[in-house]
Amino acid sequence: MNPIKILIVDDEPLARLRLRGLVEAIHEQRGELRLEVVAEAATGTQAGSWLREHACDLVLLDVQMPGPDGLQFADSLRERPNTPLIIFVTAHPSHALQAFEVEALDFLTKPVRRERLQAALAKAAQRLAERQAAVTLRDAAEPASDGADGEFVTLTERGRLVRVPLAEVLYFKADQKYVVVRTATESHLMDGSLSDLEVRWPDRFLRIHRNALVARSAVRELERHALVAPADADPDSGDGWAVRIVHVDEWLLVSRRQVAAVREALRAV
Repeated sequence: MNPIKILIVDDEPLARLRLRGLVEAIHEQRGELRLEVVAEAATGTQAGSWLREHACDLVLLDVQMPGPDGLQFADSLRERPNTPLIIFVTAHPSHALQAFEVEALDFLTKPVRRERLQAALAKAAQRLAERQAAVTLRDAAEPASDGADGEFVTLTERGRLVRVPLAEVLYFKADQKYVVVRTATESHLMDGSLSDLEVRWPDRFLRIHRNALVARSAVRELERHALVAPADADPDSGDGWAVRIVHVDEWLLVSRRQVAAVREALRAV
């Protein structure tokens, strides 16, 4: 098993030094966790520059930093391919809810205890293994099938196991700690993250917003649409752009960063 490649982002040199020391101490226990700190950055801007040239599996990320804060930086990563996992490490517990809204894997408060960090890193190792398994299954299925029609989204609902045919899924939408799975006739809730779903089915679903993946075949039109009142407007709403979803006649917000990609997808359908 390859080590988990970790990027530490914190504007305080002593905080970075302590985190590196904890990670290395956990690695040296010679347990199941193999870890490697591959880089450090003092700001989100520095981290973004490094990620344009390199890759990592996990970012240990502070919240309050000069320039884009940790929440803004984490949000910017969600529309990149091969999104690294995010674990926030901060002295400000009030940001916990916002952290999970940007699909953070965990949220640790300073001073970080070694046992708590180790538990979070173990969770990261499990999530990365699940991602790799999903990619392996997808690659193995490709020669035998011209699409994903034989695949299912498996979830637990009211104590029973439910399999939703992937071909019926119109969109996945983040809802607090869960993901809504929408078909033409039903809505289900499942655990997981949009980033993992995006990695698993990159050709089938299109990221239209930080909180939504839409089946490419389900997008019918893109137009300016008044979905929210001005007081509740999302700063990333793309000036009111939205897509209409086939079969359910629902409109979903499109982020300004994704408007061009949605237009291109519509031309290709």
